[in-house]
Amino acid sequence: MSGHSKWSNIKHRKAAVDAKRGKIFTKIIRELNVAARKDGGDPETNPALRAAITNAKNNNMPNDTIERAIKRGTGEIGADDFQEITYEGYGPGGSAVLVRILTDNRNRTVSEVRRIFTKFGGNLGESGCVAWMFEMKGKIAFDKESTDEDQLFEAALEAGADDVKTEGDEIEVITDPGNFDAVKNSIEEAGFKPSFSEVTMIPKNTTKVEGKEAEQMLKLMEALDDSDDVQNVYSNFDIPDEIFEMLEAQG
Repeated sequence: MSGHSKWSNIKHRKAAVDAKRGKIFTKIIRELNVAARKDGGDPETNPALRAAITNAKNNNMPNDTIERAIKRGTGEIGADDFQEITYEGYGPGGSAVLVRILTDNRNRTVSEVRRIFTKFGGNLGESGCVAWMFEMKGKIAFDKESTDEDQLFEAALEAGADDVKTEGDEIEVITDPGNFDAVKNSIEEAGFKPSFSEVTMIPKNTTKVEGKEAEQMLKLMEALDDSDDVQNVYSNFDIPDEIFEMLEAQG
């Protein structure tokens, strides 16, 4: 299983723990706020807001909290001034890292992100240095053990998906971002229930990272992911399964 896909799975399991202590709500509220501010408060005409609402509901956020975040974004009940920034850099072993930020204090955030990169053997780069290595795609994941692969493959292609591939214990349906909602809804109507779904940045190729650098790489990803201002972290690392198993064993 490719390293970035396995990290994505760990991240989604970790999100369930974060949700219990309320931490993930802060990030989702910012996502709702910025999406509504940019393109309005109607999810029918605002795909980014629609995706943020889906994420909020998947994490059991109360409806009144969702509505309040959207209204703050549209300015109906005051407004929060969050900036959307993408930082780019390199992790241990030369792996590419994209960090998507929502912050109300740019200077504080860039200082914190640079500190994390430096602490774990990476370095912050110039704008554009690694973004070209990624492409935005919709990803809809299904548990391999409880899913009929042939039937899912047929349903996904009929729905207009770009690709269907097996990654470890999951089957991933890959879509164009513009078709994400339509493909997901069509597959669900065919009787398949995703384990998670998201619009994400997928690397065009991977960089193999091993040994001490692999451990540092995962610590870098975790530290960035834990930062309040960081919404998403993407990388193209490919790390041996035993390193991931060690990470999961450590909790």
